[in-house]
Amino acid sequence: MSSIPLSSEREPVKFAYWVPNVSGGLVISNIEQRTSWDIDYNRELAQIAENNGFDYALSQIRFTAGYGADNQHEPVTFSQALLAATERLKVIVALLPGPWNPAVAAKQIATINNIYGGRVAVNVVSGWFRGEFTAIGEPWLDHDERYRRSEEFIRSLRGIWTQDAFTFRGDFYRFSDYSLKPKPIDPQPEIFQGGSSRAARDMAARVSDWYFTNGNTPAEIKKQVDDIRAKAAANGHAVKVGVNAFAIARDTEEEAKAVLAEIIAKANPEAVQGFAHEVKNAGKASPEGEGNWAKSSFEDLVQYNDGFRSNLIGTPQQIAERIVALKDAGADLILLGFLHFQEEVEFFGKHVIPLVRELEAERSLAVAAE
Repeated sequence: MSSIPLSSEREPVKFAYWVPNVSGGLVISNIEQRTSWDIDYNRELAQIAENNGFDYALSQIRFTAGYGADNQHEPVTFSQALLAATERLKVIVALLPGPWNPAVAAKQIATINNIYGGRVAVNVVSGWFRGEFTAIGEPWLDHDERYRRSEEFIRSLRGIWTQDAFTFRGDFYRFSDYSLKPKPIDPQPEIFQGGSSRAARDMAARVSDWYFTNGNTPAEIKKQVDDIRAKAAANGHAVKVGVNAFAIARDTEEEAKAVLAEIIAKANPEAVQGFAHEVKNAGKASPEGEGNWAKSSFEDLVQYNDGFRSNLIGTPQQIAERIVALKDAGADLILLGFLHFQEEVEFFGKHVIPLVRELEAERSLAVAAE
């Protein structure tokens, strides 16, 4: 029997959006995307999201051009601009061990945390493209070694943030009597991580606050959640789960499906195949051959993180019901991508999130009446 409580017994599901701080939008397609990567667009987008029920924004990390992302803003700097433009929204900063040393990252995040009242979190990215590492002169580790390094990175962040005279002896990082001041204000910055492989899940079960996984069906999400939460409980740890999704909310299901069909029909085959070649170093490179992108089709890869597989494509009511189904499977947060970010984030906040809250409230009443 699953240990996951019914959605009505848990906190309301949270919503996050991918910050388009890189060019090209969130699909590898020549379809029109009324989305911009510049700061003015993103400041306004953050304000729209904050005012329409979104809890988090996730800034992406890219070092080099490719697959439509010809331009890339650095996420730590960019995230500060979004925090300055908002009052409540939390911004998750993607950090990549290797290019970032945990001492530098800990100091950056602690400073931002103090300036903006604790509204910054981190997403530790264990890998991405081998070509990026080669281009900037960073060694490319084997799959499971990347997660070992990420775990040491997270343990170092936590140690630096919470201890004076922090000392650590790892295979990748070493610290001797290091004291950071000022430390972050409590509660400590949340630590997110991505992945779906065995190594990713085991790392999350030991050290992470949040585990992001690629888009998938509720049944497949539940398998991961049951596994990771059982292991986390055995470690005396707790971890929440975020699920990637690409939302296409329209007045009718036919309209939404037509948009999806157009995205795929106008996909850039060369760019999608190039992306597929790069991500073979992710899930397929794990010892068990599972994880992010390990079973992705061409159509799945048109959206970077298998967002179509979560099936948030249809009317607001259909999407709200599917979000609650993902929540029942164990998802605590839905990380969303859109075709036209500003207008669709606003539409989603006005027409989908209220329906989700209604369904959650109905479930709570039903459980209370039993």
